[in-house]
Amino acid sequence: MSDHIYQLRQEQFIPRPISEVFAFFSDAHNLETITPPWLSFKILSMSSPSIQKGTHIRYQLRLQGIPLRWLTEISEWNPPYQFVDEQLSGPYKLWHHTHTFEDHGDGTLMKDAVRYQLPFGVLGRIVHVLKVRRDVEQIIAFRRDLIARYFGAAV
Repeated sequence: MSDHIYQLRQEQFIPRPISEVFAFFSDAHNLETITPPWLSFKILSMSSPSIQKGTHIRYQLRLQGIPLRWLTEISEWNPPYQFVDEQLSGPYKLWHHTHTFEDHGDGTLMKDAVRYQLPFGVLGRIVHVLKVRRDVEQIIAFRRDLIARYFGAAV
């Protein structure tokens, strides 16, 4: 039996120009700002001074008190409309996050599409149901609220 790939999609309207919104989300250090404090998220290194296609970003975080390291690669880079980050190593078997930005005249429609897969087959699916799905949803909800407050957007 193959492992299940989970998907999460969300959209959020931000009443700011696409150039401003893309600049904020394409600055890796702002990821620390929009990540819940309980994750103790910290960027350790970046392979280039600013994000571009092929940039590797190394992070550390804590999940349930367990320290983890995560290495991401920016696999697609199309400013100011889209970028994709993919986990090269870390807690997931697969993590593929597409960030899309659409100009809507009076603001920007930001879309997130995340595909992720846990390791350990059936055990991973059980852990997903019991804990991981709720954790991912809480992280997304935290970010959504913080982005709304930061940019003056609707939640």
